[in-house]
Amino acid sequence: MPRSLRASEGGYCYHVLNRGNRRAEVFHKVGDYAAFLGLVAEASTRLPLPVLAYCLMPNHFHLVVRPDGDGDLSRWMHWLTTAHVRRYLRHYEGSGHVWQGRFKAFPCQDDDHLRTVVRYVERNPLRAGLVERAEDWPWSSLGTASASLERAPQLDATRFERGPDWTERVNAPMTDAEAAAVSASIRRDRPFGSDAWVRTTAEKLGLESSLRNRGRPAIRRPGEA
Repeated sequence: MPRSLRASEGGYCYHVLNRGNRRAEVFHKVGDYAAFLGLVAEASTRLPLPVLAYCLMPNHFHLVVRPDGDGDLSRWMHWLTTAHVRRYLRHYEGSGHVWQGRFKAFPCQDDDHLRTVVRYVERNPLRAGLVERAEDWPWSSLGTASASLERAPQLDATRFERGPDWTERVNAPMTDAEAAAVSASIRRDRPFGSDAWVRTTAEKLGLESSLRNRGRPAIRRPGEA
C-alpha cells in the first residue's frame, strides 16, 4: 500500500520523526528551536491534534501525537513541515531540501509501550550526551523552555498522564531490550506494541512488509524444499 496510509488512520498514537537532509543540522540556535515549537502550537490551533510528547534535537525531531480523525496527522504534518521549511529558507536565504524526505510515523500501542516510546523520546538528549539530566534539555516536553515561549505546544494530559515519578523514570536507563525494540520500529517502519497487536495493526494499516526480514531471499538449490 502507499506509504502515506501509515499516517492516515485516526485513533492511534503515533511516534513521528524526521531528520535533516543528509542528517545535516536543522536547529542552529535558540530561535530555530523556538520557531519550530511555535509552529507546532499553531498547527494544533489550525487542526486540533493532541500532542503527548516532543523533543527537538540539532538535526532531527520526535513527536508523539494521537490524531482522532483519518488523515488528520498527514494534513497536520504537511502544514507544519511546509511552514517550517518556508521559514527556514527565508531566514537563512537558502534553497533546496531541509528534511531528508517525508516524515515517518509509527503507530504505538496505547499501554506501557506508549510509555516506553515517550521515555525514549524525552531522554534523547541524555542518551546523546548533550545534558546530564533529561529535563535539562529545554527543547523537549520534559524541559522548561516552553513555559517562557510566546507560543508553545500544549500537552494533552488527558491522553497521557506522566505521574509524579515520571522525570526519574525518564532519567533511569532503558533496558537494552526496550531501546532495541524502539530502534527496530524506527528502522523497519514497524508498529510498536505487543506481538499480537503489532500483527493486527500491521495488517489493518497495510504495513505487513515491515514485519518481514529484510535482505535478499535465500537461493535454493535444485532438489531443496
